[in-house]
Amino acid sequence: MSPPTANSVQDDVAYTDAARGVDTLRGLAEVLTAPPTLIPQRLSTFLAPLISHSALVFLVADAAGAQREGAGADSFVDGVSFLALDELRRMLGPGHTRRGSIQTASGDVDAFQALSTNGALLVLAEAGGEHSDAAVLELWNIVALRVQELADTAPPDYLQRARATTSVRMEALTELADEYSTTLESVLAVLRSSTLDDRAARRTATQTAAEGMVHLRTASDRVRTFTEEPVTTAFERLRDDLRPLVRYRDIDVQFVEPPIDGRALPSEIAHGARAVVRGLILALVDRHDVSRVRVQWDCDGTNLLINVRDDGPGDLSDESVQLRLVRQRVVALNGRLSREATPGWGTEMSVAMPLDPPTASAVAPSEWDLGPREAEVLGLLIAGQRNREIATNLSISENTVKFHVAKIFRKLGVRSRAEATAFVLAHRPGAARP
Repeated sequence: MSPPTANSVQDDVAYTDAARGVDTLRGLAEVLTAPPTLIPQRLSTFLAPLISHSALVFLVADAAGAQREGAGADSFVDGVSFLALDELRRMLGPGHTRRGSIQTASGDVDAFQALSTNGALLVLAEAGGEHSDAAVLELWNIVALRVQELADTAPPDYLQRARATTSVRMEALTELADEYSTTLESVLAVLRSSTLDDRAARRTATQTAAEGMVHLRTASDRVRTFTEEPVTTAFERLRDDLRPLVRYRDIDVQFVEPPIDGRALPSEIAHGARAVVRGLILALVDRHDVSRVRVQWDCDGTNLLINVRDDGPGDLSDESVQLRLVRQRVVALNGRLSREATPGWGTEMSVAMPLDPPTASAVAPSEWDLGPREAEVLGLLIAGQRNREIATNLSISENTVKFHVAKIFRKLGVRSRAEATAFVLAHRPGAARP
């Protein structure tokens, strides 16, 4: 048998490289087309030949504030906290990777960490060699865009649940912080008591407890910022999101920046607003004679104000399928959308989205059979107030509030504050239906 020629070796190498490329594209396609719940496992399986790992966790922004998903060893997936992941995301710059330890419930674990260009964090526990780090980052950039798209194009009913879940989650975290703060303050009061003789021990214990309080309050503040997004940051992400939509269209998109001191946006509002603007742009740019679109955000302290205007023929109808979808999203976030189309002068779309969860001054129809006090409690409850705050506002005891809440749950057929809030949002006039 004659030895292989140089050309045949080159052909074999080229064939092998092409086959690997096809396998990579096929694997990536399986990840991108997977249902949202299967993406973590598909991604882990896809990356395994490139970089071995025992578990995978990613953290991306979604309509509810943050989405943490994982696959692999439960001790890692369940043992990494939101705050630990948030700390990693703050340390890394978009488009960068690093290797280092991450704290889990069972101890520190060495991990590969990558932050995509859109700010999504990927963590691989006990990762293999570093030769594929750059390739993994590029693949994660693609997958992160898909995950973001799934979150930003969530159906209106999901936005309603996200609004409810966010307020209740923050309430629970705040209550936990208050509980620990009260405990630590009690410890400090005891340790400062003049009846204790060991001054050195008291001084050391007081310092330790004080540091614990500072740490807890810092964690609470970080949780709050974790579920909010500065309005300028949200608008900059909007500009990035719109580039692919207009890149190959002969359209000039002008952006009017929001005020830098505008109030931070709840995450579900920030992501919902970006989805709304993209929908408005799609409704406008495919119409004939549109050459310029202006996008403006503003904030009046209570609402996010969105204005989108084009220079087209001004014949956009309310019957537009794209516009109906946009309107459903706006209603799901308790907002308002108005349209003004002037023939020959263009179309102007204005949206106002409340930054706070809706109150319920008139959310209780007679068929719910709620008494006047129960309706008041329900209104404060879905506004995110805790039992203690409701009791103070209504000048009643916390036990009375608990009694009213239990009756409200029974009458509405729900089991939690999140379900009660979602129920109210879903049944208010004009609510979007799945």
